[in-house]
Amino acid sequence: MEKKIKLTLVKSIIGRKPKHVSIVKQLGLGKTNSSVSHNDTPAIRGLINKVDYLLLVEESV
Repeated sequence: MEKKIKLTLVKSIIGRKPKHVSIVKQLGLGKTNSSVSHNDTPAIRGLINKVDYLLLVEESV
C-alpha cells in the first residue's frame, strides 16, 4: 500500500504568481484551509516543492 500525504492550503493564493496558483489548483486545493489527500509520488512531491510556502504537509498512513 502506498503512503498518503495530506495537504492543507494555509495561505491565500491571492497575489501569487500565476504558475503557483495553477499548481495549487492542480493539487485540488481551492480555498484557504481546504485539505486533500494524495499518494506520495515523486510527481506530487515536485508540485509540493514549488508551493511549499503555501501548504501544510502531513504524513498519513
